[in-house]
Amino acid sequence: MIDRKISRRFFFMSSAASLIASKALGRPASLSRLGYKSPNEKLNIAAIGAGGKGASDIDGCKSENIVALCDADWKNAAKTFEKYPNARRYKDFRKMLAQQKDIDAVTISTPDHTHAVAAVWAMERGKHVYVQKPLTHSIWEARKLAEVARKYKVATQMGNQGHSNEGARQLCEMIWAGEIGNVKEVHAWTNRPLWPQGLKQAPASEAVPDTFDWDVWLGPASQRQFSSEYAPFKWRGFFDFGCGALGDMACHILDPANWALQLGYPTSIECTKQEGRTEVCFPNKSIIRFEFPARGNMPPVTVTWYDGGEMPPRPEGLDQDTKLGDGDNGSLFIGDKGIITTGTYGQRTRLLPDSRMKDYKFPDPFLSRSPGHYRDWIRACKGGEPACSNFDYAGPFTELVLLGVIAQRVDGKLLWDGDKMKINNHSEANHRVKDAYRKGWQL
Repeated sequence: MIDRKISRRFFFMSSAASLIASKALGRPASLSRLGYKSPNEKLNIAAIGAGGKGASDIDGCKSENIVALCDADWKNAAKTFEKYPNARRYKDFRKMLAQQKDIDAVTISTPDHTHAVAAVWAMERGKHVYVQKPLTHSIWEARKLAEVARKYKVATQMGNQGHSNEGARQLCEMIWAGEIGNVKEVHAWTNRPLWPQGLKQAPASEAVPDTFDWDVWLGPASQRQFSSEYAPFKWRGFFDFGCGALGDMACHILDPANWALQLGYPTSIECTKQEGRTEVCFPNKSIIRFEFPARGNMPPVTVTWYDGGEMPPRPEGLDQDTKLGDGDNGSLFIGDKGIITTGTYGQRTRLLPDSRMKDYKFPDPFLSRSPGHYRDWIRACKGGEPACSNFDYAGPFTELVLLGVIAQRVDGKLLWDGDKMKINNHSEANHRVKDAYRKGWQL
């Protein structure tokens, strides 16, 4: 069981502490003195990535002023442009951030490989940032973003919206209350990929559409010709642009485990099975095992990830009609006193077998509840407590996920030194901790 006093300090440290201190000294707290907007004053929000997921991210912030929309693909962003006709339009976020001075905060919903460069550009200019998952394309970038956010004291949030769900909090509180005892195994799975992977060679080149700025879309990635097999929708399976099934879903599905078990850095990672890995694409399916040491009074734990339709073994004693997670996505916690399962986004958290939920009462709430993932970030932008998946949380969590991405690209068990950010036993894998950057796009 977790030490509740320690965990409260761990989870609720807040930049608003200075306000509390002001009250303790008899001085009235003042958000304006700290340079924040009034909670009643709307933020001026810009979007980097306005089509696809970017459209729903912008809609999540529509209570504020949407003042600028940036997308390298204006055809893909057309519906969002129509929905927010008063927002200025750009193809290059660097021009947007240089030219438009009224921006307070930015959502970033681009392919994975441009998350970090866009976020750093925004934070260095004092903009709060909401960045889609996975936070970054490389481990080095994830650590860099957390450092830059602290330096510029901006409000941050990663777009793993399940972290704001009630079920994720219930899962933590059940684990910490000792409902299933010591957890030594976690299994997490997804039906992704739902896009092409396992391609044996790069796609053939095509003419760049008139509505598309291919150079901006490429960003820090190495130069190549345009193909509709990359953009706008199929980039996720390519090593240079996406992070495969892990990048798409692990920041959701592994989040309850990362939070409840306070995982920290694994000591080893190994891809124990995969099918269809090539020189350009992620495999069609894989199984990856993460080993974590003891953490405080929690014992060592093994976390196993399954994608491409692979599934964990069904626990003994559960009939075939018992649904695990949401079926084709979810996670399973095996304790020495019982089993908990939860859904894709930390929802439908429950004990197994289902009979254990009859007349079950969840532990008294310990964690604060979220007003919603976007509202949580907007509140932080205006001087409230840090958003729940801010980069101090999301950065290390993304590092964990990206270690699995590296393990898919090499053979054998990888030994990780998190403090030194180094894979100690595999030079090729260690080289992948940091990406190479095209000239003009370096961090």
